Amino acid sequence: MNIICKLNEDDNFAIDTDYTEYNLNKSDIFTYTFWNPDSVKKLLNLPSFFSSTGLDLLYISLFVFGADRIALRHLAYDAWTREFTLYIPVLDLEKWNMNKSLLEKMLSYLSGDRWNIEFRKRELTKAELKIKDKFNSKRKQNELNTKRICMFSGGLDSFIGAIDALEEIDDILFISHYGGGKGVKEYQDKLKARLCKEYKVNEEQFFSFHAAARNGIEDTTRTRSFMFFCHAVVIATCFNKNIDLLIPENGLISLNIPLTNSRLGSSSTRTTHPFYLEMLQTLLRDLGMDINLYNPYQFKTKGEMILSCKNLKFLEKNIPNTMSCSHPDQGRMLGETQARHCGSCFPCVIRRASIARANILDSTSYRDIGFSEGETARINHNSYQIGLRKIDEKYAFLDIQKSGPIKSDIAKYAELYIRGMEELRKVLV
Repeated sequence: MNIICKLNEDDNFAIDTDYTEYNLNKSDIFTYTFWNPDSVKKLLNLPSFFSSTGLDLLYISLFVFGADRIALRHLAYDAWTREFTLYIPVLDLEKWNMNKSLLEKMLSYLSGDRWNIEFRKRELTKAELKIKDKFNSKRKQNELNTKRICMFSGGLDSFIGAIDALEEIDDILFISHYGGGKGVKEYQDKLKARLCKEYKVNEEQFFSFHAAARNGIEDTTRTRSFMFFCHAVVIATCFNKNIDLLIPENGLISLNIPLTNSRLGSSSTRTTHPFYLEMLQTLLRDLGMDINLYNPYQFKTKGEMILSCKNLKFLEKNIPNTMSCSHPDQGRMLGETQARHCGSCFPCVIRRASIARANILDSTSYRDIGFSEGETARINHNSYQIGLRKIDEKYAFLDIQKSGPIKSDIAKYAELYIRGMEELRKVLV
C-alpha cells in the first residue's frame, strides 16, 4: 500500500503509481489535538520550541498510526502481514535517511508488517512558524522545568508509576493519550485530580492529547504505543538536556508471551517489549536526542508492583479509578452507558490476579469474571488454561522469547515469567 503523507494543502508531491493520500490536517481523515489552542496554551509553558527531529518523529508516528488503521489485515496475502510504503515529509532529511533502516526494522517488529519509509524535505508550516514565534516572544514566568517525564495512560501500572515517581520528586511531567470512545480520558482525569490533591502538583504538569484516524476500521493497531511515546519524546526535546522517560508497565505483560500458538497474532502487542524499547532507544540516540527510556518495573509482576508501591494506602483507595481493560467501552453493545472492565481479556485477568496477590479487596466493576459471556471470553479462558498447563520451568528461558529476542538478563526474565504465571493461576484455577 503506497501512502503519500502530507501536512498541508500546498504539498503537491505525487508518484507515478497508485497511492492513497493521507493529509493529517484534513479533519475528515485524521484528528489530533497537539496544535489545538488549549494544548498550545499549555505547551507554551515549556522552555523552548520543539527540535526539528522531535517534530518529525511525532508526525511520523501519527502517519504510521493512521496507516495502521486504514489497512485491513484480513486483505493481506496471509490475512495478517501488510506491506506499506509511506512517503513522509521531514525537516531533518539527512538524519532520517541515515536512520531509515532502523526505523523500518522497529516498526516491522512492532506491528508485524513490512514498512518502507521514503523521506522528502519540508520546511516549517505556517502554523508551526506562528507557534514558534509565540515561544520566542513569551515571558518566562511560568516556565516548566523537569528531568523526568512519565507516561500516564490511566491504567493501574501507570498510576503506580506516577505515585512512586512523585514520592521521590515533584517536578515531573505526565503525558496521556486518548482515542475515541469511553473508558480512557475520564479515568485519566479522575486520577490526575487525585494526584494533584495528594501530592500538591500542578495541573499544568499533565499533558493530554487526542489522536485518531477518522476512517480507521482496523482494530489491531499495534503502532498506537509508538504514537503515544512520541508525544512524550517531542516534549522532552524542549528541555535541551538529558531527560528520563518513564514507561511504567509490569514485566509480565511487557514480555507479551502468547499463552498458546494461536495467540501469536493481535494478542501479542509488543507495546513495551524489551527488544522494541531497545530499538526505540537506539533510534533516539542516533537521532541525537538525549532521552533515556526506562521501565522501573521490568522485572516485577503486577502484584509485586502493587505490594512495593510507595504509597500503598493511597493506591488502594484509588484502584477502582484506574482502567486496565483492553476494550472498556464494549458494554455499549449491551446497553451499558458507563465504561467498565470486561473481566476476561488478558489485561483484566492480570489485574484481577495482581490485586488478589496483594490481598486487597477488589471493588473494581467487572462485567464477566466467569468467562461466560460470549465466544471470545470462552476462547480466552481456554487459552489461559492451556498456557498454565504448558508451563515448564526448565524451558521458561525459551518461552520468554516467543514474542521477540531477549539479549540480556534471560534468567531474571524467566523467573519473572514463572512468578507472573503463578499469580494468574490463583484466579484461573
